[in-house]
This record gives sequence, C-alpha cells and structure tokens, in this order.
Amino acid sequence: MGRWGIGQSVADPLPHGAARLPVTLVLITGGAGFIGSHLVERLLRAGRRVRVLDNLDPFYAVAQKRRNLAELAALGGDRFEFLEGELRDPATCQRAVAGAGVVVHLAALAGVRPSIADPVRYFDVNVSGTQVLLQAITDPAVPVVFGSSSSVYGGNTKVPFAEHDPVLQPLSPYAASKRAGELLCFTWHHLRGNPVTCLRFFTVYGPRQRPEMAIHQFARHITDGTELPFFGDGSSRRDYTFVEDITAGIEAAVERPRGYAIYNLGGSATTSLAELVAHLERALGRPARRKQLPDQPGDVPITFADLQLAERELGYRCRTSIVDGIGRFCVWYLREKRAGKVS
Repeated sequence: MGRWGIGQSVADPLPHGAARLPVTLVLITGGAGFIGSHLVERLLRAGRRVRVLDNLDPFYAVAQKRRNLAELAALGGDRFEFLEGELRDPATCQRAVAGAGVVVHLAALAGVRPSIADPVRYFDVNVSGTQVLLQAITDPAVPVVFGSSSSVYGGNTKVPFAEHDPVLQPLSPYAASKRAGELLCFTWHHLRGNPVTCLRFFTVYGPRQRPEMAIHQFARHITDGTELPFFGDGSSRRDYTFVEDITAGIEAAVERPRGYAIYNLGGSATTSLAELVAHLERALGRPARRKQLPDQPGDVPITFADLQLAERELGYRCRTSIVDGIGRFCVWYLREKRAGKVS
C-alpha cells in the first residue's frame, strides 16, 4: 500500500521555528459537544475567531449543549458564531465553510455500543456527512483536521498502537465509520490537494463528558449508591486522555498543516477498569457497588497510544495524569450535580 495507505505522515514536519498557520476563522463541526466545546474555548482564549456547526442532536441532553454554547458566546463575543444545521445538508455545509481558514471536523455519532444497534444511521452521519462537508470546501488552501478514534485499531494485539499498524479489522460499526472517514479524507486530499490531518483520540474524559461514557456513568452510580455495571474481570485497560491534552493536540494540528497525516493523541499510559473505579471512589469519597457483567460485544481488551510521531511532528505532550484528571472531573461533576445540571 505504501506509506500513504498505512497512516503515517506524508510530508516533512515544519522546520524548527517555522511560522504557525495564520487563521482568520476556524470552523468546528460538533463544537457544542464535549471535545468540541473545550476546543472552541481554547481557541477563543487564544484570540481566534470560531464558527460552530452543530445540529444539537438529542443523543444526550440538548440543554447541556445549549449551556456550552451560551458560555462560549459570552467568552467570544463577536469572535464567536453558531450555525445550527445538519452535516448531511450540502447547503448548510457550504454556509458553514464560507470564509473559514481551517476546518476541524469533530461532528459524529459517537459510541461503540449504540453503533451496533443502529449501524445504518452511524454510516449515514459519520461517512456520508463527512463526504458532504469535504465536498463543500472548494478552496485548496483550506486545511482539514478530522477527529478519528483509537477504535480503528480493533483487536490489535501489538501495543502500544502505532499509526503504521494495520487497521483492517474494526470491531464495531462506529470504528469502521471512523476508518472510512480517514480513507475519505485521504482520497479528497489526493484529488483536491488540501492538507488533511487525522487525529486518533484515545478515550477522552473530563468536564462536560457525555453522560453515557464510562467515567461519567460510574460517577453517577457511585454518588447515587446504585449498582455500577462492571464488565469482565476488571483487567481490561484503556489509555485515558484528559480533554485539555486532546484540545492542545488539535490546536497543534491546526497550526501545523501538512500533506496528509495521521496521529495518535493519547494519555501515554494505561489504566485498568478496576484501577479506574478505585480512582473514582477516592475522588468522590464513596465506595462503588459493582454489578458483575460479561464482556461487551465490540469492546477491546486494551488501548494504548504510541505517541512518538505526534511528539516529534506536533510537539504533543500529555500533561495530565489519570489521578489529577479524575480529580478535576469529579470536582466538576459534584458541582454540576449540586446545581441540578447533571443527573
């Protein structure tokens, strides 16, 4: 397949000290959600102009997304724009990309287990929607940053996972849709010439995390005293990555466009399910009531990011330990729970 087909960078990194990309307007799809809202906040604080395209999908509480948008509007003032619309609508995408100097595409239907129940919708949004968005970008100078996922590595038994590893056996429709998105991005780059950077996120967590994700779910069960679903024997391991480390990596990709590249963004360590629950128990000051369940279809035994390429070419560094990150998440969660903003 050659180097381009297996997910390595296909252009030399910027020389040391090279100027960063001047960006007048950044379009962020999915910017009202968990990772997206943190990225918008980061870029606004850096003085950038940001436009968000989001359809406010009710996969989880739309009220949370509206609160995110209200806070971002207050922070950004006239440097912040919000466009509510559907990713699969060509006219909406054309309005969204108009005048943008770079596009960060984070909008997607997320989640391994829900994708098994509704694979057709996942491919419609994540694959067809990505193609519609790319098709709307007519300026060959506009770079794209695509939010992919560590799930593309499937049941890879070689750890840590490196960008050049084969990714031919995704274990869920969600994972397959993300790999398909990476391939669409390469084809579009090959035909149009626009720089494209695909970022494989490893189990992102932190304040504003979606309520169906494990850490948020576990915190709710521990604080409510209800049974926590504990899948398998607790030995499965994940590379958990604090959201601020992820957004720093995305910002680095925005500033360093190159031909076509794929990078891992991870936490540079693994944590077992049993260890994760113990961290949450300590941070919340309460024991968990575990409900033992079998392993779930589509789950993998381990995720672990090889970060050498991202460190070398993006200057990426994971700076938040799992203990510190869980502590910060729990402070946010308890504050929001007291205010009645999370269940």
